[in-house]
Amino acid sequence: MACCRKLKLFRATKIALLSSIQQVERVHYRAPGTLLRYCSSSSANENVSRYPVPPKKDLPYDIVEVMEEVETKSGFLPNVFKALSHRPEEFRAFFSYYNALMNKETGNLSKADRELIVVATSAHNHCLYCVISHSALHRIYSKKPNLADQVAVNYGTADLGPRERAMLDFALTVCRSENVTEQHFQALEEHGLDREDAWDIAAIAAFFAMSNRLAHLTDMRPNAEFYNMGRLPRDKGGKGEKAKGGSG
Repeated sequence: MACCRKLKLFRATKIALLSSIQQVERVHYRAPGTLLRYCSSSSANENVSRYPVPPKKDLPYDIVEVMEEVETKSGFLPNVFKALSHRPEEFRAFFSYYNALMNKETGNLSKADRELIVVATSAHNHCLYCVISHSALHRIYSKKPNLADQVAVNYGTADLGPRERAMLDFALTVCRSENVTEQHFQALEEHGLDREDAWDIAAIAAFFAMSNRLAHLTDMRPNAEFYNMGRLPRDKGGKGEKAKGGSG
């Protein structure tokens, strides 16, 4: 009975995750007839993780199903799926919480806001994987090809609006484990962000602090596809840009 409940929960999580992948699909074009490159075990020259990536045949069905659908929708499988498949139970827990934070439809934070928080806090934590992959997602959601790069180097000098700056100031306060005061909440409220939004900002900063550290532990590397995503305008055929290069 408990297994059935877990499977239902994870399938619901998968639906939320795939809805966000639709955004990636719009800009990352895979030519018709191109074979999917990933069959759950990485190639000899692909640096994914210092921990073994399990062969597809050894993974639980629900995890294989998620991986195949994500790869089909986006044209490649982000390396975070491969790396975390080393521990299936933690894979399920990770993506369940990820979806609760990043794909929720309540509150005043946009998807672009959420991704920018990840970029700023991951830059502070020196996480290559999260900075590169979530900068790509921010470019897609925001249609701003340069802002995430600026934030990754120094958000203090980035071309941010007052609302974005207040949001990132709060996120970095949490990221640096500094004391949160009433003044921090007031600064957010001046820009239309309430206490529930503050919780969202803090939870994203906290969750990705954990994610950043797992990326350090595993030596997780960004897929080459992430680097160009969202940088070029969509082609006239509406298929999205063709990402060049060789993947959260």
